[in-house]
Amino acid sequence: MRSLLLTAGLAVLLAACATAPTASATDDGLVVRAPAGPVAGLRDGDLSVFKGIPYAQAPVGRNRWRPPVAVRPWTEVRQATNFGPACIQPTSRRTTIYSQDLGRTSEDCLSLNVWSPDTAGHAPVIVWIHGGALVAGSSKEPMYDGAALAAQGIVVVSINYRLGVLGYLAHPGLSAESPTHASGNYGIMDQIAALEWVQQNVAAFGGDPDNVTIAGESAGGLSILYLLTAPAARGLFDRAIAQSAYLMSMADLRETVHGAPSAETRGLGIATAIQALDVRALRAMDPQTLTDSAALAGFLPAGIIDGVVLRDQMLDVFNRGEQAPVPVLAGFNSGEIRSLRTLAPAAPASAAAYEQAIRERYGDLAGEYLRLYPAEAMDESILAGTRDAFYGWTSERLVRSQTAIGQPSFLYMFDHGYPAADNAGLHAFHASELPYLFGALRRTPPHWPAIPDAPGETRLSNAMIDYWTSFARSGRPESDHGPAWPAFSADGPFLAFRDGPVLERDLHPGAFALHESAVCRKRAAGNLGWYWNVGLNSPVLPPSPSCP
Repeated sequence: MRSLLLTAGLAVLLAACATAPTASATDDGLVVRAPAGPVAGLRDGDLSVFKGIPYAQAPVGRNRWRPPVAVRPWTEVRQATNFGPACIQPTSRRTTIYSQDLGRTSEDCLSLNVWSPDTAGHAPVIVWIHGGALVAGSSKEPMYDGAALAAQGIVVVSINYRLGVLGYLAHPGLSAESPTHASGNYGIMDQIAALEWVQQNVAAFGGDPDNVTIAGESAGGLSILYLLTAPAARGLFDRAIAQSAYLMSMADLRETVHGAPSAETRGLGIATAIQALDVRALRAMDPQTLTDSAALAGFLPAGIIDGVVLRDQMLDVFNRGEQAPVPVLAGFNSGEIRSLRTLAPAAPASAAAYEQAIRERYGDLAGEYLRLYPAEAMDESILAGTRDAFYGWTSERLVRSQTAIGQPSFLYMFDHGYPAADNAGLHAFHASELPYLFGALRRTPPHWPAIPDAPGETRLSNAMIDYWTSFARSGRPESDHGPAWPAFSADGPFLAFRDGPVLERDLHPGAFALHESAVCRKRAAGNLGWYWNVGLNSPVLPPSPSCP
């Protein structure tokens, strides 16, 4: 296993591991003596909670745009009773249902939080990776409180990682100074460093380092895909949960691939746009000013093929069966695009114009596209086509890929609505499953459609918590509040979360095959990527003898 932490720091940390961890009660709470150093947390009922534990040094100054560096083990008790600051993110310029005040942000943000039940001892571990398009979000969001999951006998860890330009910039100057001659992917390196910290320290909190499940939603789900295909993450986790993930093509560090300019070229363009002529000037910029300026200049953070952290297109890794051989639980929401309408193309002037555009773009696939997403229901077709082409296709592609390498995997669709959401046109919107998963029905952001205080909502939440935590425990999702959930097979059922969990068959019949063929044709063309360029935004798809 190749560590992403500096050798000297890791050597000191491993030496510290030789001392057996101990825990002791104090007047203020509980002190855990982990290999990283002693931390004092707080009691929360039958749980011990530790917040803001640093897993790497501050990525500031010369460490900006460098791999995470191990924190030297400390000897004095460190207070771990408050969340660390969120990572720097663009200043919000509009209010959405996801908007919330995350409090202080800082470039010194590489911290994690731990919820540990009293019964923990070789307990399963869930490591939660937050979403936010790789530009926003934090592990301290109230909706991500790990108490409800930990109450099921799970040690829950949530992490911060670098975002935006600070987490994903590639630049020739940064590559030149790097021992690996690469740049970018710093946010992914942070996630890997946090998983290494878990391996070295979670036993002190009652967790089993040999039973770790990584989980994330949206950009957190995308991060799960990165980690499944990243060689340096191999062996750091045993199962994976990908909620509303998106399997998209990536830029290469130095070459133009699938129509995308190199990441270094894009980085140079951003630096020029914000008038930073070299790496020294970039490092001298205030982090908030830098982040805001890069976002306004059009910087879109994403993983890249750098030959080190990510060595090939994720899709190609899955096609070859070279991803991490672990069971996966994956799925999406039926109303993903209802709250993400900027991802959907604008509707044309008429149904006839819609049909013509689809026929021009999809060629011999147009008949099937129009059967699934008919012009007569154009607005709903645009939402459903965009959802299925990205979130739906990704979820089924992932469980099919893991099943093909012998790993039992599980597919779901979240299709639960309630009055406030449905009346706002937001039935089963993107991320709407999260309050149910975390038992956080009363801890949603201020503009979130209010969830009713009703027994049915609590039952659905209990079922999701059961399925997710049992999957983390044994690889088999089970619940007393719902049916047995069988592993995926091509003709088998999936689990639909509606008013309650129910087994169903034939998830949007024909949709996966259509979008699999469309992605195959884009990949075969060589100059086309696969991302949000779907439906009315799709390029003309060339026929390919190697694609259905």
